[in-house]
Amino acid sequence: MAQNIATDDIPWARGFTDPADVRQQATTIREMVATRRVWRGDGPKWTLPTDYTDLSGVTLNLPDQPKQTVSEFLAGAHSDGIAVLHRGRIVYESYLHGCKPHEPHLNASMAKSYVSLMAALVEAQGLFDRDDRASKFIPELAGTAFGDNRIQDLLHMGTDVTYGGRPFHRTIEASRFWAVVAPKLRPMNYRGPETILEHLATARTAGPTGVEFRYENGNVETVGEILRRVTGTSLAELLSELVWSRIGAEEDAFYIVDSAGTEMAAGGFSATLRDVARVGEMIRCDGAVEDRQVIPPHIARSMTAGVPAGYPSEVRSPRAPVDSPATMSYHDYWWILNDPFGSFMASGIHGQRLLISRDLEFVVAHFGAHILSPAIDTPNFVPAFLQIGTHLVSNARGAVPVS
Repeated sequence: MAQNIATDDIPWARGFTDPADVRQQATTIREMVATRRVWRGDGPKWTLPTDYTDLSGVTLNLPDQPKQTVSEFLAGAHSDGIAVLHRGRIVYESYLHGCKPHEPHLNASMAKSYVSLMAALVEAQGLFDRDDRASKFIPELAGTAFGDNRIQDLLHMGTDVTYGGRPFHRTIEASRFWAVVAPKLRPMNYRGPETILEHLATARTAGPTGVEFRYENGNVETVGEILRRVTGTSLAELLSELVWSRIGAEEDAFYIVDSAGTEMAAGGFSATLRDVARVGEMIRCDGAVEDRQVIPPHIARSMTAGVPAGYPSEVRSPRAPVDSPATMSYHDYWWILNDPFGSFMASGIHGQRLLISRDLEFVVAHFGAHILSPAIDTPNFVPAFLQIGTHLVSNARGAVPVS
């Protein structure tokens, strides 16, 4: 069980109390830590057609909130940028607070979903089986919580772990993990692990696998290391080869790397808003970019496959109140929204979102800088985005707009 700790009084819980601080880190991370390029390739960019419409004044009816317009919602959510695609066209795009279309922005935990995509493509090559134990490929993790679990368990956050014998506290462990990859974030007299692999090796099993959904970065980092071992290449090169160079990305992307040159798979990825939207549109179109098949359709469709037996079918988001209902599903590092529109989402801290809805023919990419505080609710991104989507569908069909 997680302890109820007053994190404000703990050095490990150093958060950001001003959106400007969050935004600065998200947009200048390459100036603070070492990174590795994800090459866009030498092919032409995928020019997304445009059909701009002013959505800023569309009225949103969000749960437990007064009516507000899209522009008011984005301001209140401390948004850095949003790109909305409908039926393959950019219909709305906005950048705030000095953020620019060509500048990479930290994707945070949206990066987990990209690892899932790479894992599905590598699995299709027969390089691993989901029932394999991680230690088969990473002998250094034999006897640890992650090494002794199956890849399937890691992909569904089914492990129950503790680090260094400490009671598990998600917020504090996330901060400790950043200290591993970003020396500037380490407290004075830090004596902990200095590489991602060293950090993973301190994990021990705290409970049975598959009983409880435990959102934990170590699962993703272990899968990332497996991908490196079975392909013999870095994650940056692998993502470039399998996805980034094939979707007509406009800009290079970047991974944060630790002192050993290992990419931070769970959240250390930066890219531009439009390139994130390109990934979403490619997946929405069953792996196709215009007339080219970038990834097999069955892999693009696998994002919304049913949750395997033995894992919770419905879960809460990591920061949802403990008494809130579990309404989403979690499959291969994607959030399945279980809504009427077949929607699913990559999600990251501070408002990073990529929402894909096949039934609405709709993609939203969003960058944000909202702060984390018990006194401040997380913005209602999903209801807001889906209301924008239904508004677009209603207008396209000549019906009364949905607000």
